[in-house]
Amino acid sequence: MQAAKKSAARAEIIASLENEKKNWDLVIIGGGITGAGILLEAARRGLKVLLVEQKDFAWGTSSRSSKLVHGGLRYIKEGKFSLTRDSVRERENLMQEAEGLVDVQSFAFADYRNRKPGRWMFSLGLAIYDSMAGQRMRHYFSSQEFLMLAPHIDRTGLLGGMCYHDAKTDDARLVMRVLQEAQMNGASAINYMAAQKLLYVDNQASGVVLRNMLNGEISEVGAKVVINATGAWADGLRQQQGAPAKLRPLRGSHLTIPAWRLPVAQAISLMHPLDGRPVFMYPWEGVTLVGTTDVDHHADMQAEASITAEEVSYLMAAIEYQFPSLQITLDDVIATYAGVRPVIDTGKTDPSKEGRDHAVWLEKGLLTVTGGKLTTFRLIALDALRHVLPLLPGWKPDLRPTALFAKPPALPGHALNLNQKKRLLGHYGQQAIMVLAAAQAGELESVPGTNCMWVELRWAAAQEAVEHLEDLMLRRTRLGLLLRQGGLMLLPKIRAICQPELGWDDARWEQEELAYLQLWNKNYALPDRDSIPEWRKTA
Repeated sequence: MQAAKKSAARAEIIASLENEKKNWDLVIIGGGITGAGILLEAARRGLKVLLVEQKDFAWGTSSRSSKLVHGGLRYIKEGKFSLTRDSVRERENLMQEAEGLVDVQSFAFADYRNRKPGRWMFSLGLAIYDSMAGQRMRHYFSSQEFLMLAPHIDRTGLLGGMCYHDAKTDDARLVMRVLQEAQMNGASAINYMAAQKLLYVDNQASGVVLRNMLNGEISEVGAKVVINATGAWADGLRQQQGAPAKLRPLRGSHLTIPAWRLPVAQAISLMHPLDGRPVFMYPWEGVTLVGTTDVDHHADMQAEASITAEEVSYLMAAIEYQFPSLQITLDDVIATYAGVRPVIDTGKTDPSKEGRDHAVWLEKGLLTVTGGKLTTFRLIALDALRHVLPLLPGWKPDLRPTALFAKPPALPGHALNLNQKKRLLGHYGQQAIMVLAAAQAGELESVPGTNCMWVELRWAAAQEAVEHLEDLMLRRTRLGLLLRQGGLMLLPKIRAICQPELGWDDARWEQEELAYLQLWNKNYALPDRDSIPEWRKTA
């Protein structure tokens, strides 16, 4: 029954492409957080909007970020006070509106003798940071106090430490929550539907030729405005028009490590000993996440990004530098992942010096929106719609920010603890009560080693446009990042829950499982260990 409903939902959207092919106000290309945000803000202001994504929702950068919803403390040093102020305000809004999905995370930064940035410079930055959030907090702690907060850090030369607050999220689930809200406001969104080429009338973009990536079928849709929200891939559509490339794809790679091996109650922030870049280690979804690198990405943009041997060594060196007593080794790494950031290329030698502001360009009727930060996706969406205004005469919306999500209903409390309630409400909003009702015996328990409940797998398989097993394991849930070997040992139980909901026969499941495990081993496991440079100091 559920499998039939899932197939029917996709078929219904595809049918609407034909029935409404000339009637869309906006067609948005790109199913990451930027495209999802524009979809939501446009739909709630009365526009008829379609979003298409050539792979899976959040397949690109929006499932591979550092998972931080932060104010951009480092941007204060660069003098970007406006960007920091906007980020801080949006962080506060998201923590209030999406509790259980966007949650406060405390950070600890150790102050060592003869290490930058030093107590006073860091404290000045935090004071400015606090004032933007309308807060006033104690930040500096003595060495003894700080060791109570971060007991496993290196004690050599420790003078004390500073603490501050930001927030963290599950980035892929944030995209799904925004898409869900957009669809409740009448929008349409479909994955595995590629924008093959643009259509033009009088040299202005007027529609898109679409290719269904599941069966190869071609269709056309017309639109008053076409928006390119493909992030790091935005130059591809722009160059179809003969426009010059403007982006510099930068890769950020990460490790996940068992929380018991790298126990951090606070997020630990440090400046990397090799290049002075900030690196974080923080608790996320039941593991400790370590990131990030910031390097030029020269690989094929259509292929899955993956961590390099040099990046593994770089992140392991940071762990060794801050936690030498824990003796973390490659055997402790559960998984890796890498994402490609869309950064505007200004030619700076150091990739980390490139700005993180978003950009909007209108070229031959194609509105490109790219760059920016996860935290400010709502402001980016509203800015995009301001650029749409001249292209839609007669549309007179109020483009001031409004509440991002509708208030979800209360959940019955008999079967759930407080954290489970927050999780369901944060991840699923108004659908949380239906997720709870879908749970079968034992499915409100957590998958071992994670915060994910078994029922989340069932719900995703039945209701969330899962077309491949990788969608389920890497984006609807994050089990592929949280479990060794991509969750291989639990696949039989996952199959028992999800195969009937997906409507796959045994041959299809086995094909999907093989493809997923091959993908995981190629792109989410460690590179060949012999290729990883030594990171430990030798006597």
